[in-house]
Amino acid sequence: MKISLFYHGRVVGRLVLLLAVLFDSSAAFAAEQEGGRERLSLNRGWYFHLGDVPMAPIRGHSESYMNAKAGNAPGPAGREFDDSEWRRLDLPHDWAVEGPFDPNENISQGYRPRGISWYRRYLRVEESDRGRYFELQFDAIATHATVWVNGNVVKRNYSGYNASYIDITPYIRYGDAMNTIAVKVDATQMEGWWYEGAGMYRHTWLVKANPVHIVTDGLHATPRLESETLEGGKWSIPVEVTLNNSGENLQTVTVEVTVTAPNGKQVAKQSGNVTVPVLGEAVAKLPVTIQSPALWSHEQTNLYRVNAVVKHGKRVMDEIVLSTGFRTVRFDSQQGFFLNDKHVKLQGVCIHQDHAGVGVAVPTSIWEYRLRRLKELGVNAIRFSHNAPAAEVLDLVDSMGFLVMDENRNFNPSPDYMQQLEWMVRRDRHHPGIILWSVFNEEPVQASEVGYQMVRRMVAAVKALDDTRPVTAAMNGGFFSDLNVSHAVDVLGANYQVPDYDRFHAARPEMPFTSSEDTSAFMMRGEFTTDYDKNLIASYDEDFAFWGNSHRDAWQAVATRDYVAGAFVWTGFDYRGEPTPLAWPSVSSFFGIMDLNGFAKTAYYIHRAQWVKDEPQAYLAPHWNWAGKEGQTIPVLVMANVDKVQLLLNGKSLGEQVVDPFQMNTFDVAYQPGKLEVIGYSSGKEVVRNSVETTGKAVAVQLVPDRKALVGDGFDAMPITVQAVDAKGRVVPTNNSLIHFEISGAGQSIGHGNGNPNSHEDEKGATRHLFNGLAQLIVQSHYESSGNITVKASSPGLKTAKVSIPVKKVAAVPYVASQTAPNVHLSDWRTSPVASQRPDPTQKVADNDMNSWGWGQPPFMSQAKGETAPARYRLYRTNFTPRKNLARGDGELFIGDVVGRVEVWLNGELLYKKDKVRKQTLRLPIPKGEGNRELTFLLEDEGQDNAVIGGPVIVQPKGKK
Repeated sequence: MKISLFYHGRVVGRLVLLLAVLFDSSAAFAAEQEGGRERLSLNRGWYFHLGDVPMAPIRGHSESYMNAKAGNAPGPAGREFDDSEWRRLDLPHDWAVEGPFDPNENISQGYRPRGISWYRRYLRVEESDRGRYFELQFDAIATHATVWVNGNVVKRNYSGYNASYIDITPYIRYGDAMNTIAVKVDATQMEGWWYEGAGMYRHTWLVKANPVHIVTDGLHATPRLESETLEGGKWSIPVEVTLNNSGENLQTVTVEVTVTAPNGKQVAKQSGNVTVPVLGEAVAKLPVTIQSPALWSHEQTNLYRVNAVVKHGKRVMDEIVLSTGFRTVRFDSQQGFFLNDKHVKLQGVCIHQDHAGVGVAVPTSIWEYRLRRLKELGVNAIRFSHNAPAAEVLDLVDSMGFLVMDENRNFNPSPDYMQQLEWMVRRDRHHPGIILWSVFNEEPVQASEVGYQMVRRMVAAVKALDDTRPVTAAMNGGFFSDLNVSHAVDVLGANYQVPDYDRFHAARPEMPFTSSEDTSAFMMRGEFTTDYDKNLIASYDEDFAFWGNSHRDAWQAVATRDYVAGAFVWTGFDYRGEPTPLAWPSVSSFFGIMDLNGFAKTAYYIHRAQWVKDEPQAYLAPHWNWAGKEGQTIPVLVMANVDKVQLLLNGKSLGEQVVDPFQMNTFDVAYQPGKLEVIGYSSGKEVVRNSVETTGKAVAVQLVPDRKALVGDGFDAMPITVQAVDAKGRVVPTNNSLIHFEISGAGQSIGHGNGNPNSHEDEKGATRHLFNGLAQLIVQSHYESSGNITVKASSPGLKTAKVSIPVKKVAAVPYVASQTAPNVHLSDWRTSPVASQRPDPTQKVADNDMNSWGWGQPPFMSQAKGETAPARYRLYRTNFTPRKNLARGDGELFIGDVVGRVEVWLNGELLYKKDKVRKQTLRLPIPKGEGNRELTFLLEDEGQDNAVIGGPVIVQPKGKK
């Protein structure tokens, strides 16, 4: 089996869930390389600067004039900015999670400092690639971003959640004249009221393709049922392939589409010709028909591959493969949700995208862990709130079997924001897991005509791209006004508003209805006493927001109403920021069914008892370590899905209760150390047994890796549970020891957490306290690594734990090699008129004179073609600022292929004079000093031999070959 985790919806290869989450890069990229397309990771080798870079004010005519010219961006946006002292790092990167906590910062952002940062990278493109199409792909940057290539602004992006696809073909320089990519990230901007991270936190790619190529997200393959019934159903995929031609000639190409079933058998094929205009697009429409396909569902994730190949004659120009699935979705106003004509109650959660230790820069394999935890919980639906997730997450969703509400971030039908919505739909519409598009969350204008008109336009934009799914909006009120958002959508999404469920259904019985967000209950893992003065909240499911409900009440309201399609609990996991109902020192939320690590709270067992139908469940809360409370009453919550439960303490029965499937069961127990046990019965027979025990004191640290091995591709990562155990190996649920980590070998730590919303520890440091017995360390393999990652965890007074995790050698994900700061190729030159008398090389050109001197770049000649004597002289001039490492006397000017009489002047001083005709390459030391340098060449024609500088002029380290 193979799994392709890092390739978007355009992925080559079907996602097949493996516990090991292996990424077979050679298989994943083979089809694209054979088709003339390369998609290369651009994650490695970025320069990073935290904070803005002050820019000198623009003064004078010349500076003003040049500032407005293409390719002449100043400062860190420019080609030749000195970033030699910046930090080197690899992406993805969230710099906010690296920062300290500050009570003066925004509570909703988790009290983390935000602001502005810069990223720069160098890119070498070989001459052999001249004529190809080049595209930068940024999967997401938080929050607003401006991108420059070789000093040209190529993109301004106004959301931290959408991808940017940037055609950089016209700006590319080839060979030694490398390219500069600069990204300014403005994270002072916020789009949400939760932790959003900061920086280039998703993957970055470089696409190289033939001039005629399929545009990104240009393969549209969303199946639809053509017959009236599923039984023996006839389906079509109205495939559309959008092509672009960056070349210089009109091209007529053949597009072939094939569909492959999950068993590898080809089930459909279609082809046709299309003519693609120069610098234009064309769409090939190639519908295919499939009879009785294997259906996709959350239980059977049958995925088909749709392959589009572009050919010119026999030559393959491009190839794209994506996966899709055949299924029907229907929301009924009386009976709820139907998948493939079968009723399914949506057992859903809302989730944000940050995780312990890594912020929002979450590796795909950690996403797999998070989704696996949800699957074990009994979740069948996810609302990615309130933004589009990473594309690889949706690939996992399809493979693992989740139903998704895909939600737009910015509510605004103006062009800039409509593009974000359309991008999401275009990218995601082939995913069978997506069952709803959501255009907003909780907008104040939702009850007004303004809200209605805005939504109406956004719904129309969605339907124009995909009419196979209903559209919703998550409303937290305003249902009953005469004209509101609910009149413009297909399904009403209600956030909370439980008292209005029945009232709305009575008023609008024709309207399908789902809870799009509910519960908002508060818990801290392992805490069982609420003390708001100490920022502690118990895990008894008795604390919840005044607008919300307990986990038990919220699900009962949904489960007992057939017309309510399902629930999306707020939230599946804790997340940074929004520490409602508390504030500093609390820095992350209390809402999660699980904590920030994915460790279970009591809510996990409540919902598992409610949602897992095919396996008997019985759980107990709290733990049973209550030293000093002997004889005192401890409330015990029993969570079960059986008929009856019996509670025993040290073998003695404390009574039986008939199970309440919604409210669960409570026993008041006088505490005695020992073993508290629950036995579950169905039809009079014991079917499940569970217990909690009083442990001894902690004697050792224990490390429990989530998986047996990693792959050495530099992407794969895994969580390791860190816990303290007693002499019998039992986890001590009250231990909060300080753990020190040492990681060596074929990988590294990328962060850690403990699930304590009040913790202010450095998530990237070498130490972390356990919180109520647990913490989590995340390790990731190095690029091109093999062998083992060794993790050592120690704590004073406890036995040290050590674990060795095998790292399997695999082919590298194709990538663009890192580049150090390049030599500077001086290319922007002023050219004087030819003169018959020797001009003064130090002469000044008036600041407002943009025309008497021309513009040029090597090769330089004393007389241009067509010029005749008596003109004998010409000046060439440019300015440069050497990098700090070259300004200390370690730099040189490399001047290639110099013929004839040439003088080299630097800052008004003669640096070198050449009197010989023969060709030479000059290497001239750059005098020590700071600041800008003015470089001038004086070329003299001796009558028969033109003076020429034919090669490049480069600022480089001394002696570099």
